[in-house]
Amino acid sequence: MDLSTTYLGLKLANPIVASSSPLSYTLDGIRRLEDGGVAAVVLHSLFEEQLKAEAYELEFLTTQGTESFAEALSYFPRPEKFVLGPEEYLKLISDAKKAVKIPVIASLNGVTPGGWISYARDIQKAGADALELNVYFLPTDPFMTGEAVERNYVEILKSVRSQVKIPVAVKLSPFFSSLANIARRLDEAGANGLVLFNRFYQPDLDLEALEVAPRVELSTSAEMRLPLRWIAILHRRLKCNLALTTGVHTGEDTVKSVMAGADAVMVCSALLKNGPAHAKKIRDEMLAWMEKHDYSSVTQMKGSMSQKSVAEPAAYERANYMKTIQSFRPMM
Repeated sequence: MDLSTTYLGLKLANPIVASSSPLSYTLDGIRRLEDGGVAAVVLHSLFEEQLKAEAYELEFLTTQGTESFAEALSYFPRPEKFVLGPEEYLKLISDAKKAVKIPVIASLNGVTPGGWISYARDIQKAGADALELNVYFLPTDPFMTGEAVERNYVEILKSVRSQVKIPVAVKLSPFFSSLANIARRLDEAGANGLVLFNRFYQPDLDLEALEVAPRVELSTSAEMRLPLRWIAILHRRLKCNLALTTGVHTGEDTVKSVMAGADAVMVCSALLKNGPAHAKKIRDEMLAWMEKHDYSSVTQMKGSMSQKSVAEPAAYERANYMKTIQSFRPMM
């Protein structure tokens, strides 16, 4: 049974990839993910804010007192004494590449096409096999147009592509007026892969403290339907790879993703809830399903239920909405 697939030009033993999460904060966590059966790991994200903080801190430490007395220069801390988060991130990439055999994909989380993107060069130099751009942007300005938002995504990608030669994937949100159009534009701008979808965490209100409070809710398999639909629609319409994220918990979820057209599935909540070894359970369930239904490889299944392959393509569009409404029977 051949479970191998190709994602971002990387040959993977199976489609199961550990998505960016706290499990990849440490080298030990990355080793556990490999032992657990994932075929690749996306490291936790390095945030644009961290890089900006590093630049501000460095500027402050190296300029403080320079306009006062010359003797003040002798009080500057030596640069090698700085212990900064981004440098530790690069070391984690380098150490992980030596410690595990699976591909290591770095992750940058930002919102602006600024100078921080040049940090992608350092990520490439550290040995990352690929880079995932986790563009976490919530447009709240009522004067910002949809076109401006989409242009921001494309500019970020182009800026990164100008810095690195390693494969680059873009992790998208589902909140676009024309998702197919932005997917095409990113594909044409050089994206090697698209990850559908970024799962925005919604804030809650703490009524006792009268504060906006962060809340983390793990996904369920039911949440997979939105990315599943768009993977099926975009399959064979783009040159780049497609990865499905959000809601992959079981072998059956993985089979659905692949049959819709996904080259890889990103697993996070299931591993956080059940531990890294859950990846082997997902893989074994997938194998059992394939054996029962006489499939010999992932390649044979891939895209077999995409919009271009099913007997009723409209099922992925408005017809599906009407059928869903009509199929519901309220409790009497």
